[in-house]
Amino acid sequence: MNQHALQHIPDSSYCFPVSDNKMILKLRAACDDEIKVWVLYESKYKIGESHKKKQMEKELTGKLFNYYSVTLELADTRLAYVFYIYDGKDYYYFSEDGLTKSYDFTKGYYNFFQYPYINENDVLKRVDWIKDACFYQIFIDRFAIGDKDKNTDYINLKWGEIPNPKSFAGGDIKGIIEKLDYIKDLGFNALYLTPIFQAPSNHKYDTVDYFEIDEHFGNKEDLKNLVSELHKRGMKIVLDAVFNHVSELNDKFQDVIKKGKASPYYKWFVIDGDFPCKEPLNYEVFAGCDYMPKWNTSNEEVQEYLISIATYYINEFDIDGWRLDVSDEVSHDFWRRFRKDVKAAKDEVVIIGENWHDASNYLRGDQYDSIMNYAFTKAALDYFAYNKMDAKMVAAKLNDILARNTDTVNDMMLNLLDSHDTDRFFSEVSEDRDKLKAALCLLYLFPGAPSVFYGTEVYTPGGYDPDCRRCMDWKAATEDLDVKVLIKKLSDVRRECLFEYAGTRIEASEDGRILAVKRHGKVSDAELLINQTDKAGIYKNIEVKPWKYRLFVDGGEI
Repeated sequence: MNQHALQHIPDSSYCFPVSDNKMILKLRAACDDEIKVWVLYESKYKIGESHKKKQMEKELTGKLFNYYSVTLELADTRLAYVFYIYDGKDYYYFSEDGLTKSYDFTKGYYNFFQYPYINENDVLKRVDWIKDACFYQIFIDRFAIGDKDKNTDYINLKWGEIPNPKSFAGGDIKGIIEKLDYIKDLGFNALYLTPIFQAPSNHKYDTVDYFEIDEHFGNKEDLKNLVSELHKRGMKIVLDAVFNHVSELNDKFQDVIKKGKASPYYKWFVIDGDFPCKEPLNYEVFAGCDYMPKWNTSNEEVQEYLISIATYYINEFDIDGWRLDVSDEVSHDFWRRFRKDVKAAKDEVVIIGENWHDASNYLRGDQYDSIMNYAFTKAALDYFAYNKMDAKMVAAKLNDILARNTDTVNDMMLNLLDSHDTDRFFSEVSEDRDKLKAALCLLYLFPGAPSVFYGTEVYTPGGYDPDCRRCMDWKAATEDLDVKVLIKKLSDVRRECLFEYAGTRIEASEDGRILAVKRHGKVSDAELLINQTDKAGIYKNIEVKPWKYRLFVDGGEI
């Protein structure tokens, strides 16, 4: 047994409460080791006298490691525990002292693992609606024009033409309202909108005034109507919070430009000098954009200002969540304060960070609920588009992604194939419709909430930004496309099965050709089989033809 591979960390994704008396424990071990694992546990005040024993189940198999899991229901949540491992020849104990042949429980208070007590506030509460959500992401300027009476002088892109970074096509909030029945009919029950606040660009990530809706998109009454119409249909809405940076035209930054250090807002930004200067650039900005100065989110006044924006749109418009732009460049201290105030305003508001990498340190229950799961995106690209992974490799990769976070967080992840910040997935797979459909099946069955970028349902192509932000093809939307039928069917499967993370299994067939994803639901179980090779593959006597997928619910193919 490779003891160097063994790992367990208390109060982490290896040890976390899911209720006031229920704990989940996990142990990592080497893939090559065929072992059996039990946990020996009891109250830390009693384990010296006696203990209970429960076998752990191998839950995930990644590239290098297996992950074993067990759920404990506790009468006393002052938990102490050690692991008991059989490697086929000998039995071992695994505690804070590492791997040992013997263990003295009477002296266990020195070296057992422990979770000292389940405090109510330390249990990450799942936002229940997101677990069953199917998101439709909209880049507003390119989706639909609903306001026929507005000023159109700013529009410089004919609908359907290829956009450039400065293009304005005229999409607005009223256009979204007009298309809500279309969106709902596809099976979507949640919207994620790119920024709606006053800004000079088409994308609105350079906010001038957070408390005003951009006139290109509409006004506050339009937003109220949108939220109301969504809620009437049982749908949710998540808005984009750009709290890392702001437009140089923002009144706070303009005051600093005029007054320098004499401005009350000078410390709201990160400036090396008496006045902000572009040449040479002496203040922090987003990426290399000197027109988007970075907020100093360690400043308490900045925190209060930005949080007031977040709670304003919850209290005044009843929105259901925030997606946090460039969230990994914002201070942890701010997000901890942000979470408390936002959840106090509306407990079921979801907080989704834009972290493209491992964000486990943000997902401990004190900052975000989840993130945009770009790790899933890359795995899907490597498997379907780039041919860098076979079924065994992608199964391992997806399991390693799941192993990063707690089960609760995995149920709330926002999974996506593409977005306004990436190439269109359809173009990445060389406009292969079967590959896109297979990838959509994987997206919908992977733990968390699927997010589909508008236009995917009509096979919209596109390269990197701004090409991925093409106008919605409403003529194609009237056609009876097979991908639209599939998306609706996948939405129905999620709604009817009511998946939970527990029971998720991702593996490859023995012949290495088929990726198998199994999901357990409160009502029904589902299984997806995908073959991305040029020969037929077999999984448990089920054949899958080359470049095809098969989807089963409770054993019946749909």
